[in-house]
Amino acid sequence: MAWTEAASSPEARVRQMYGDLSGAERKLADVVLARHDALLGYTATELAQLAGTSKSTAARFFRRAGFSGFDEFRQQVRAHHTRQSPLARMAQVQRKDSMAQQLHAHLHQDAQRLTDWADALAAAQVQAALALLARARKVWVVGYRHSQVTAGYAQALLAQVRSDVISLNDASGREAELLASASDRDVVLAVDFRRRSTRLPTVLAAARSTGAQVLLLTDAPVSALALQARVVLRCGASDPEGLFDSYVCAISLINFLAGTFATHSKAGTHARLQRIEQLHAVLDDLEPQL
Repeated sequence: MAWTEAASSPEARVRQMYGDLSGAERKLADVVLARHDALLGYTATELAQLAGTSKSTAARFFRRAGFSGFDEFRQQVRAHHTRQSPLARMAQVQRKDSMAQQLHAHLHQDAQRLTDWADALAAAQVQAALALLARARKVWVVGYRHSQVTAGYAQALLAQVRSDVISLNDASGREAELLASASDRDVVLAVDFRRRSTRLPTVLAAARSTGAQVLLLTDAPVSALALQARVVLRCGASDPEGLFDSYVCAISLINFLAGTFATHSKAGTHARLQRIEQLHAVLDDLEPQL
């Protein structure tokens, strides 16, 4: 297979060849993608055991990905992780323009990112996501590291327009106690952007064991988490020229989902918002708007 420039990272190579893999190789690809940020801690034998495949399948898999073997694959994973850290990016970013020019370029890039993403976003997936949120008895929200801000925003907005929106980020080790009340009528809204936490797959596996369905918001074209989700909404976040990735598309989509949910559930949302405002008045916790 001829690798594209976009598939220069080990993870991207696995995604590009995913559709051509055998069933056994796909199981190994799922493990590699799900545990991408922890790959340096595994041997090829351990990955094969996790995937339920043979060592010969693992050897064939890494050769198909363009590596001489697992050792070369792991070396490139280590090098790619180093290049993707903000520390490494800081050394690469060079600013010669004025501050005003830099700001204009940054805002223009975000605006272009929104335009490009809007053209690629599947309306059917957005509709399916809204249907899941509307039917759910409870909505559980989770996202770690760089995904936490988007997850927090989702929980804050959805909690205004519907009841029983629960953040798993605040569990403080109490995920088992919280998820004990989850059921197959619930939805887990999971946010998964790079650099990915190894904790998310474990928490989602626990949630799915209760029967809860997964609504995944991610920047990954293909991932093991996406294969386990009922609905996947993709928002590219990578910014090769900046120190940090941009989440403008994800924040915009969350805003749209909450606002559209409110208009489709107008009576229930109006009653909830009215009750919230009444309680703010009792609490006297907001400054008056001018």
